[in-house]
Amino acid sequence: MDRYYWGVDLGGTKIECAVIERSTDKCVVRERIATESDQGYAHILNQIKLLIDRCAEQLGQRPLAIGFGTPGTLDPQHGVMKNCNSTALNNKPLDKDLSLLLNAKVVLANDANCFALAEAHFGAAKRVKPHAEVVFGIIMGTGVGSGIVVNGKGLYGCHGIAGEWGHNVIEPNGAPCYCGQSGCLETVISGKGLERFYCEQSGVALSLPEIVARAADNDRHAQATIARMSHYFGIAAAQIINVLDPDVIVIGGGVGNIDALYQQAQQAILPHLFNGELNTQIVKPDLGDSAGVFGAAALVK
Repeated sequence: MDRYYWGVDLGGTKIECAVIERSTDKCVVRERIATESDQGYAHILNQIKLLIDRCAEQLGQRPLAIGFGTPGTLDPQHGVMKNCNSTALNNKPLDKDLSLLLNAKVVLANDANCFALAEAHFGAAKRVKPHAEVVFGIIMGTGVGSGIVVNGKGLYGCHGIAGEWGHNVIEPNGAPCYCGQSGCLETVISGKGLERFYCEQSGVALSLPEIVARAADNDRHAQATIARMSHYFGIAAAQIINVLDPDVIVIGGGVGNIDALYQQAQQAILPHLFNGELNTQIVKPDLGDSAGVFGAAALVK
C-alpha cells in the first residue's frame, strides 16, 4: 500500500493537490495551479499533470492512486462527465483519460461529496461524533448540493446522483430552476433564492449578508426571509433524516453561516420528523476551503 494518499480539487479557476501521510493523516505536500479552463479539455489535463509532477518531485515518489473532486458527476452508465459548470469537461471520459495520463488509479466525486467526505474524515463530523455511521454534508451557497457518507465511504448511487437534495421540489409552482423543474429546494433556500424572495417582498435588491444584518435590525421583510428559509430547511432536512437517519449534518456554503439556521433547526425539523426527538447533530464545517482537496484525498484513503 502507498504510504500516502493523494487528492486533487479540480475547480474552474484553480487546481489544488494535497498529499497526506496515511499513518498520521498529516498533509505533507500542498500545491495549486491555475486551471485555465478556457483553453479547453486537453489543456486542463496538461495542467493537472503539471501539478502532479510538481508534487511528486517534492515528495520523491509518484502516486499509485489519486482522488479527484470535480465540478460535476461521472455518469456511471456512460462513463463520461455530466452537469459540469466547467463545460469543457462535459461528455468526456475524465477518469480514463487521467488514469492513462498519470499512470495511476483515478477516483472521481463531485464537490459536495468531497465536502461530506472531508468533514466526516477530518472535520466537524469527526470532531462531534468520531464513529458516525452516516454523515450528510450540505453546501448551501449560490446553489444547494449535498453528499452522503456511510461508514466512511461516499454514496453515489445507480445514476451517480445520490445527494442531489437541492433538486427535489419543495414548493410546487415555485420559481423555475435551471434543471427544468420549478420550486426545487435550490430555488428556495439557496443564497440566490433568499435574495430573490427578499426583493419580491421589499422591492429592494440586497445581498445575503445585508439581508441577515437587516433581520437583526428588525427589518420585517428580512425576518420573513430568514423564517421562510428555516421553515423549508426543516421540511427538507426532516425528509433526509426520515430516510437516512444521519448521525451528523454538516452545513457549508454562505447560507450555512447564518446562525438562525442552527438556532431554529430543532423547531423547524421536529414537526415533520417520524420521531419524537431530534438527536442528529447539525453543525458548521471545520475545514472551510480545504474541504474539497481533503475530501478528494479521502476517496482513496
